[in-house]
Amino acid sequence: MQTRAKMAILGVVLSLAGCAAMMRTPPVPGDTLDVVRAKFGEPTAIHALPSGQVLEYATGPFGQFTWMARMGPDGKLVAFEQVLGDVGFGRIKIDKATKADVMITVGRPAERSYLSLSDLEVWSYRYKESGVWNSMMHVHFDRNGIVRKMISGPDPMYEEKRGFFRD
Repeated sequence: MQTRAKMAILGVVLSLAGCAAMMRTPPVPGDTLDVVRAKFGEPTAIHALPSGQVLEYATGPFGQFTWMARMGPDGKLVAFEQVLGDVGFGRIKIDKATKADVMITVGRPAERSYLSLSDLEVWSYRYKESGVWNSMMHVHFDRNGIVRKMISGPDPMYEEKRGFFRD
């Protein structure tokens, strides 16, 4: 099977998975932890906070959406939002945010890599930039786990292969 056909099938499967997640009934502020789980299922990760916890619902590594349910100390939902986008990434402060901050803000990355020349670890997130473009946000961390830069670009998974050697 050609690569383009495989990518088309993968795209359909991912779209259907994303649609299924979006068709769930979203929780509303004030819902209890049990109600959040009944409406949205088991989280992909749970992050403890001094003031409660954050339930992560990631669709990665190929999905472009991650929902975060922020629970208060009383066990009730404070906020529920899709965080992979301009608003979520805008909360990450360069030269201040740590890996733990990024994990609580936008969840687990789709990919992790290391740039040896610049000695930076990179966490990459697939998302729909401005709700339209298939993009990847690359968050770069220094050896101390501090965010040093963020770069957005096209998601290579969706880019057409061009050049001399094609499938």
